[in-house]
Amino acid sequence: MLKGFKEFIMRGNVVDLAVAVVIGAAFGKIITAVVDGLINPLVAAIFGKPSLSEAMVFYVNDAKFSIGLIAQEALNFLFVAAAVYFFIVYPLNKLAERRRRGQEPEPADDPLTTDQQLLTEIRDALRARP
Repeated sequence: MLKGFKEFIMRGNVVDLAVAVVIGAAFGKIITAVVDGLINPLVAAIFGKPSLSEAMVFYVNDAKFSIGLIAQEALNFLFVAAAVYFFIVYPLNKLAERRRRGQEPEPADDPLTTDQQLLTEIRDALRARP
């Protein structure tokens, strides 16, 4: 039972997921700092309020409705998603693409059928013609 658990934990995708969670949490703090240190003061300068959550508020029968809070969290999500995409996902995709360019495609494991062999021979003969 413990051996199976050890194999599960040491499997590559579990370790990758654990690393991604830790990096994501740390990266989230950076983005939160950018929002709190740059975006919210910009909103304060535009709307005259300390944050977007306090900028768009209305009351109905002493109940406070904060549309700005929803807007601020949506913007925070968009900033985090954009930062993750442009600083992590996009560069890693480009790196993987560069690595794939240098590799030859893997040969097919299935043997060719008679028709496929014949078509391959015809193609090769046509290529060899001047």
